[in-house]
This record gives sequence, C-alpha cells and structure tokens, in this order.
Amino acid sequence: MESYIVNDGKNEIIEVDGTSYRRLCLKTHVITEKDDIVDVTMKYAKPHIEKGDILFITEKIVGCTQGRAIPLSEIHPRKLAVILSKFVLKTPYGIGLAMPETMEMALRECGTMRILFAAAVSAVGKLLGKRGWFYKIAGEKARSIDGPCDCTLPPYNECVSLAPLNPDEVAKKVSDAIGCEVIITDINDLGGNILGTSESGADTELYVQILKDNPLGQSSQQTPMGIIRKVI
Repeated sequence: MESYIVNDGKNEIIEVDGTSYRRLCLKTHVITEKDDIVDVTMKYAKPHIEKGDILFITEKIVGCTQGRAIPLSEIHPRKLAVILSKFVLKTPYGIGLAMPETMEMALRECGTMRILFAAAVSAVGKLLGKRGWFYKIAGEKARSIDGPCDCTLPPYNECVSLAPLNPDEVAKKVSDAIGCEVIITDINDLGGNILGTSESGADTELYVQILKDNPLGQSSQQTPMGIIRKVI
C-alpha cells in the first residue's frame, strides 16, 4: 500500500533526459539525536521499497541523529565570524553563513585559514562577476551548514545544523538494512549536492537533476526522506 506525500508547489513526477521519475516523499516524526537513522528508515521507508527504488535522505536529519544540530546558545562567535558573516549574500532559501553563529561553525569545521582563503577568492570572484567561488574552496562542510529561519521546525529553529559525518558509510549502513540504493542529499531551491552514496560509481549528477526542485519538505511537512522510482 502506498503512503507518501507530494508537497505543496512540487510535482510528483519529473522528466530527466527523456525518462520520468516519481519522487515519493515520506512523512516522519521529528527526528532528534535520540533516533537511529537506520531505525527511522526501517520504520518509514522499508515498507514502501520496491525493486529498483532509491531512497534519498536529507543531510539535516542524518546530522541530527549524530548530534550535529548545535543550539545557538552554545555557540559564541569570535569577532572574525561576526565580520565575515556580514559579507555573505543572504537568500530567501536559508541563512547559510550570513550570521555569526553559522560562520563560527564554518571556521571550526573547516579551519580558519581555509575560510579566510575562500573569502579572499570569493572577493576576487565578485569583482569578476563570478559567484560560488567561496564554497568551491571552503568545501562541502561549509556548504552544508544551515542556520535557523522562519520556516525551520522546532527545536531546530534555535540550532545550527552541520554536515553529517561519514555520509557514505551512513548510506551503506542504511542500504544494507532496507535493501535498496541510498543517497544522502543536500538539496535546496538554489541547487544541490549528493553528500553520500551507498553504491560506488553512483550517478550523482543524475540524482541532482531528479531532485533539483527540492521535493522534500523540511519544515512543517516533516518529509525528510523520499523514494526515487522510475516510471515504467
């Protein structure tokens, strides 16, 4: 029996290179560090898995189960974090590193020298009319840092969420438990990346295209995972 959600403003089916794919979003309880990601997927995903399916899981809930959601009250930004955060472009899709607390965590996660070098390269890029150079240097750990925003589900509306640890290992562990390919995703309305895969040689560029419109609901929808299923 099917039990999935198509979130408001999103389409269930997307076509990529002439092939159609369904994106079946799965509703869960609010995931915290008290949960085990394998147990969560066994409960909400495994009953709906069919042959050939791919389970995609947002990086945020994987990080949450690893204790990687840090309360704002526990983060004390240094002066450098305050200064650097002022130069980050704010978007409607998330605060990113445009607040002192998220920038502070980027400095801790990536190292001060790397963030400073990324900021310098980014400044040159802006002079040349090029964007995105900061994250090319800073890397995926910086790109995946999320701060709270108006639509963030409690208790994460008062937390900074960090990239999950060992996403490939997590994807493989979940895959072994539920019996299908698994990917850990970092997708938003500006684009996306695949942080972890259970299969070596996975076509991550295809998966980004399939999920490019961000079908998951990461606030009140409570759909932090879903199934990719090719339309036959």
